[in-house]
Amino acid sequence: MPKQEQANIFTLSDLCTPWCVHVVATLRIADHIEAGMSEIADLATAAGCDAYALHRVLTYLVGKGVFQEPAPGRFALNEAARQLLHPMVRLSLDLDGLGGRFAHAWGTLLTYVRTGQSAYHERFGRPFWEDLNAHPDIGASFDDLIGPAGHGTPNPEFDITGGWEPVRTVVDVGGGTGAMLAEILRARPHIRGTLVDQLRTVARSGEIFRAAGVTERVTTAGQSFFDPLPAGADLYLLKGILNDFPDREATAILSRCAQAARPNGRVVVLGGVVPDGAPRELMIEMVLLGGKHRTVKEFQELAREAGLAVLAAERQSSGYFVVECCPA
Repeated sequence: MPKQEQANIFTLSDLCTPWCVHVVATLRIADHIEAGMSEIADLATAAGCDAYALHRVLTYLVGKGVFQEPAPGRFALNEAARQLLHPMVRLSLDLDGLGGRFAHAWGTLLTYVRTGQSAYHERFGRPFWEDLNAHPDIGASFDDLIGPAGHGTPNPEFDITGGWEPVRTVVDVGGGTGAMLAEILRARPHIRGTLVDQLRTVARSGEIFRAAGVTERVTTAGQSFFDPLPAGADLYLLKGILNDFPDREATAILSRCAQAARPNGRVVVLGGVVPDGAPRELMIEMVLLGGKHRTVKEFQELAREAGLAVLAAERQSSGYFVVECCPA
């Protein structure tokens, strides 16, 4: 076993650094520097903040390797600071948007560890999904984070038993604004698709489908995936969904898929299932929602309870760990 590096508990528990990073991301300081500003007075005016306080934050971050200060009170981007220009980084760190929800949710970690359940409502007054519905701007930033603006164009190249040729219809359950479904349909012109997600989310899918040239082969269903799903499709896709939910809710989602897929459809899960024995880290969805990343064995138990049998579970060359099920 390799020797473990000695950790410094005060370095690990430092809260100053992450909050400074969140603040400069929220104020779009990297964007202002990229636009040609460098003097602290100009940066503070552009960001609408106090020059002295901003100077202290930026000087601190320079000491941590983020930004450069080539002369007193004059700042420049370095490689680390340029990461703040990426849309996904902005969405994840912006304290005025979804990033603020993520950051403050970590303050409920103690309750999560004590109970195994999300305590998001203790901080924001509502469970996570209800909070997104109550704040459309935050909900839109969440859709952007999980869609092309945040994670880029998804890869539709994953294998299924028997290949894609027999598949004529796909239902993307909880598919957000439709990025994955659009790519599946673009890559396979013989397939028609249905996007299922909240009404506010599927309403934003039109441009993605138009850009992919698949509008004529797709329909949308603005609904909860805890309600009955469009029935009779060949394949029901759950990409990055089950890991957002505790066992009871995950089983309910799988049950809806099983009911809709009967008698001959399949359910394909991408994300949230790992090989038996694989390490599992603490993830933000666990704190936000009480979600879980499950081993194959744990998933098989949920699937059986939901009326599904696991046909295959493997890591593919695409990088996806793909689990394929059929109604039992």
